[in-house]
Amino acid sequence: MTKLSVNINKIATLRNARGGNRPNVVQAAKDCERFGAQGITVHPRPDERHIRYQDVHDLKEVVTTEFNIEGNPTPEFLKLVKEVKPHQVTLVPDAPDAITSNAGWDTIRFKEYLTDVIADLRESGIRTSIFVDPVEEMIEGAALVKTDRVELYTESYATGYHSNRETAIAPYVKAALLAKQLGLGLNAGHDLDLDNLRYLKDNLAGLDEVSIGHALVCDALYLGLENTIQQYLHQLK
Repeated sequence: MTKLSVNINKIATLRNARGGNRPNVVQAAKDCERFGAQGITVHPRPDERHIRYQDVHDLKEVVTTEFNIEGNPTPEFLKLVKEVKPHQVTLVPDAPDAITSNAGWDTIRFKEYLTDVIADLRESGIRTSIFVDPVEEMIEGAALVKTDRVELYTESYATGYHSNRETAIAPYVKAALLAKQLGLGLNAGHDLDLDNLRYLKDNLAGLDEVSIGHALVCDALYLGLENTIQQYLHQLK
């Protein structure tokens, strides 16, 4: 079964909008696990507009499933993750002012840089994943920098799903097959929801994990968090 990692950034956004500690991000992570999530994802940004660096330290103390930290590998980010030592670090090339991640790595252009970062994280015993577009050249480049996994950036799939899902999924099928041929683990994330998740899972061979936050938290407003997580898990069975 493909694992579900719940991204709790939006819960932190809600907390920060009012100040104080409501909703409690740490408790939310514990509840997600209690309701069946097999991982917790956070994406701390330099301005700490949602997940704060202190949240990451606090979550490390309570997360009992897989802890995945996403982010651009700035010196501050690398210092944080080497202190916390999560199970997985997902490297994302987002600008500091980006609203959300909007592109994968150019693994050819940044080969030397990514190789050094990944080697550094491996020395700390941390599994790495690289956020990439479904482009075979970028998958090949990811293997060359010796990452453990790739995370396919699924926005274009989600955008095209309702108009022509066969066309939308096609480049992801090729990318997934190549990743597995090259010995890479396979994750996916961005704009996945209850409508498009099952089709993605059914068509990507060897999909290890999906990371879902925005849509899942939005669904939870109407369906409740426990029910929502169960519905996402059902799509992955």
